[in-house]
Amino acid sequence: MHKNLNIAMIGCGFMGRAHSNAYRKVNSFFDLEYEACMKVVCSRSESQTKEFADRWHWQETETDWRRLLDRRDIDLIDICVPNSLHREIAVAALDAGKMVATEKPLALNVEQGKEMVDAAALSGKKTMVWFNQRRFPPVSLAKQMIDAGALGRVFHYRGVYLQDWTISSDAPVGGPTFWRLDAKDAGSGVTGDLLAHSLDIAMFLNGWIVELCAQTETFIKSRKTQKEPDRVVSVEIDDASQCLVRFANGSIGTFEATRYARGRKNANCFEINGEFGSLSFDAETPHELQFYNHKDDSRTRGWKTISVWDSNQPYMDHWWVPGMGLGYEHTFVHAAADFLADLGDGQKRVPDFKDGQKTQMVCDTILASAAKAQWMRTGLK
Repeated sequence: MHKNLNIAMIGCGFMGRAHSNAYRKVNSFFDLEYEACMKVVCSRSESQTKEFADRWHWQETETDWRRLLDRRDIDLIDICVPNSLHREIAVAALDAGKMVATEKPLALNVEQGKEMVDAAALSGKKTMVWFNQRRFPPVSLAKQMIDAGALGRVFHYRGVYLQDWTISSDAPVGGPTFWRLDAKDAGSGVTGDLLAHSLDIAMFLNGWIVELCAQTETFIKSRKTQKEPDRVVSVEIDDASQCLVRFANGSIGTFEATRYARGRKNANCFEINGEFGSLSFDAETPHELQFYNHKDDSRTRGWKTISVWDSNQPYMDHWWVPGMGLGYEHTFVHAAADFLADLGDGQKRVPDFKDGQKTQMVCDTILASAAKAQWMRTGLK
């Protein structure tokens, strides 16, 4: 017998689709004690919410998220709205005794993130930040290999996250499509949107980032607004972000995020170099992990491609036969599966608000370092 986890999801945009898809599939592919029950979806437009609910099979609709908090039949509030709303909804939901999952980044800034972490600690309820991209099977395999000592001492980590969808000067600020270009809603640009994923993966694999020096750039300084096309406003988010970092384990790293890399659609990549070998991954080839093993015979030594689609590799025993690769959508299914598994056995597989706050601390330090043009400590150890 399954135990139902009754979910209320707030927001029905791009992330709402990704989460809904995960909830619909997770119990079909993973044998779990808890079952995701898609109880209510909530957004401001009654007609759009109803259409979304019909398409994705949510049982009920709501237009005011506050009414969800008093419902005793709701266990989890899932937040899929702009970053500026994360703190208010999460704190209220935790105060009401609900579990909370939220899209990344955790909040607009560290101060808001601390309120969320404190509320979670006070409530004792489980939380999750949807850092889904650490759930690509090759990334999980890399974690296993690193923990097993395959690389030995790590010297270098380099991460990039490249897209190209805001290059056009005609792309407006704000509204349901381009809220990520509005600092009031997003907090930051690519630092919080893209680099947060890269930083989460890096610290998942290689430990805390303790010190950094960064620069950011906004290439198009003013844009029209989506709501008022005749109005032009200053752009206050970062279009590109770069930094040098030092990890707690003594390794050094570089990071770059941009939406101005023409031809790159979702290139979330990393390479790690250690004393025994190296690992490399690119989310645009999501079933492949590159591995160089210096211990191999010198006559045949070289980079090899590991196709991560066999049943003894992370998550793959839950899916198809070997050779059938997975993609972006499956990372959300894996995150949902790990959250439900945690509820069943009390382990910790998913990044919670404390973990999300650590990534937020690095993101905020990047922005502060770029503004002051100096090295800064992140506060992590």
